[in-house]
Amino acid sequence: MSTLTTQASVAELCAGAKRASRELATLSSRVKDAALAAIAAALEDRTPEILAANARDLEAGREAGLEAALVDRLTLDGRRIAAIAEGTRKIAALPDPVGEVIDGFRLPNGLDVRKVRVPLGVVAVVYEARPNVTIDAAALCLKSGNAVVLRGSRAAAHSNAVLATIAAEAAAGVGLPAGAVTRVAGGGREELAELATQSASVDLIIPRGGEGLKAALKGVATVPVIFAASGNCHVYVDRAADLDAAQAIIVNAKVQRPGVCNAAETLLVHADVASVFLPRALHALHDAGVTLHGDERTRALVPELSIRVATERDWDTEYLALELAVAVVDDLQSAIEHINRHGSGHSEAIVTSDTAAARDFELRVDAACVYVNASTRFTDGGEFGMGAEIGNSTQKLHVRGPIGLRELCTYKYLVEGAGHVRA
Repeated sequence: MSTLTTQASVAELCAGAKRASRELATLSSRVKDAALAAIAAALEDRTPEILAANARDLEAGREAGLEAALVDRLTLDGRRIAAIAEGTRKIAALPDPVGEVIDGFRLPNGLDVRKVRVPLGVVAVVYEARPNVTIDAAALCLKSGNAVVLRGSRAAAHSNAVLATIAAEAAAGVGLPAGAVTRVAGGGREELAELATQSASVDLIIPRGGEGLKAALKGVATVPVIFAASGNCHVYVDRAADLDAAQAIIVNAKVQRPGVCNAAETLLVHADVASVFLPRALHALHDAGVTLHGDERTRALVPELSIRVATERDWDTEYLALELAVAVVDDLQSAIEHINRHGSGHSEAIVTSDTAAARDFELRVDAACVYVNASTRFTDGGEFGMGAEIGNSTQKLHVRGPIGLRELCTYKYLVEGAGHVRA
């Protein structure tokens, strides 16, 4: 069963997870899938308990003046809980990555070599006001043969506690070892620093949150880190764009769910189509409740709207709200330069019917996910067929983009001989 308090030290909790990881690495797909099925069923059976805990977090969050985007992330309802349960079942239905042969060959000396996927071991996940991550992370780690150490934010303390308890109890009920799902709770930055330095027992730490969380870990972590960090995403409307499609894409990328990391934060428009496109698109965004920040050319083209003056800071801001920065650019090269200078390496989109421009954008934009004629909102493990994700990595090693089952594995070489010795 999970340890749900900090009465045991962080080091003791992580050591318990390490012991569990050794057994998890040897479990069959059948046992792991049974654990995920049990977790999904328990979520549905205990929905009233989850909602009651979440209500306590929401009440505390509103009293503390939590921003609307964070309240949205924090909120659970029956539909969202059902979706989390269904996502857990989808993960169970995916192929087990453990033991997958990546490569295999026979050396000239007769040695047989196989490169196979194996679990990382213990994965610590640090996250802010997203209680769904508790289950997504637990399900992905268990399916990939890893023990998971969960460290959520205080804003979701009650929600995370009940969800972690449900996951741990359901997994233990089908035979998973104690420590397979562990929650570290209650401490502040000192506890975070302690978790990030458990290099003897934790194999990877994944922070899923804002730049503050990222900065807090960068200075102290001795455990390898994959940052599932900010998403300062752009949509660029090229001179050869289908303007109807472009409008639909930017409205979806900004409005459909503004408080998430794959929502668009900046719209760039080629000067050749700006006078036609911007009035219609910005009116549509304004009507949807979006606050606009524009450069001088943008504001001049749509003077009837109240568009704030965009500052240099706006180009680097992840609003996570119904706000959007807008700029007119002279050409594709200018758009790419702007994105590579201000983007966070998450998700970037071009709208164009020019194949050469699309290809140039794909090759030269430095981001985990690059879209042609599609919304940035598709950057998601579930949308990519991974069942769920722990987060989206904006770095390049060892994972980039959605962190799913295969991304939670490393590999080892299995070498078989017949009494071979090296001369």
